[in-house]
Amino acid sequence: MTNINLVSEYKCFDGKLGFYSHLSTTCNGEMRFTVYQPPQATQKPVPVLYFLSGLTCTEDNFMIKAGAQQWAAKYGLMLVAPDTSPRNTDIVGENEQWDVGTGAGFYVDATEIPWRSHYQMYSYIIQELPTVINTNFPAQPNQTSIFGHSMGGHGALICAMRNPQLYKSVSAFAPITAPMQCSWGQKAFNLYLGNNQEKWQMYDASQLVQKVGYHSTILIDQGTADQFLTDQLLPNVFEQACTEVNQPLNLRYQPGYDHSYYFISTFIADHIRHHAKYLGLIE
Repeated sequence: MTNINLVSEYKCFDGKLGFYSHLSTTCNGEMRFTVYQPPQATQKPVPVLYFLSGLTCTEDNFMIKAGAQQWAAKYGLMLVAPDTSPRNTDIVGENEQWDVGTGAGFYVDATEIPWRSHYQMYSYIIQELPTVINTNFPAQPNQTSIFGHSMGGHGALICAMRNPQLYKSVSAFAPITAPMQCSWGQKAFNLYLGNNQEKWQMYDASQLVQKVGYHSTILIDQGTADQFLTDQLLPNVFEQACTEVNQPLNLRYQPGYDHSYYFISTFIADHIRHHAKYLGLIE
């Protein structure tokens, strides 16, 4: 069993919300994550839904702001939210900019010095973290899904498409869907992956969907008042890519909503329900 440290714990909707840390071999340092165990988990193992957060977020933003626990409790879903990057690695420059480095791991496996020594977020999400969860919590290892917001929406899409056997379903709030075509993605990919465009394509949802697709309908909610919509998120690019390969996509533009957790909390029930259906918890 992987050694994990309980930082704090709270009763929530008759379930249990815990904040944890552990020594990650993948990221070569301490990583933090939160887990919500629904009340059903005291009786039997339950399916797991992973949430990947966006730029500047930590492991706690989603659990504090999204209002997801009541729906997880209703359907009997475990929620897991990891941090968005390694921290305190002593990499020069990791804390100088908000859109790269600390809080901005972009869910890639860095290949460039000095980032590659710690920034292995892709492998952490798809391999190490699930192992930690499955060995320490009453989880059903073969019943997992994934979703995320912004940078984390990008992460959820690429993790699901590259590992369809691991995830029954995927959804996203305002995801960065074409990172190769926006400044956030270009900046991070140059830093972490160098100038090899083939590596970049492996982490670009609009590229991936045309190569590998996904086995079920992808749900995306996007606010029309999102300040990042036209410059960074580019859902139209992803929609076009899905259309070209007949990938089922439910892209919903929500009038007047921005990029914040107020937007996420408004539509969180629909996303939990989407995953509960694919995880066999509801009809």
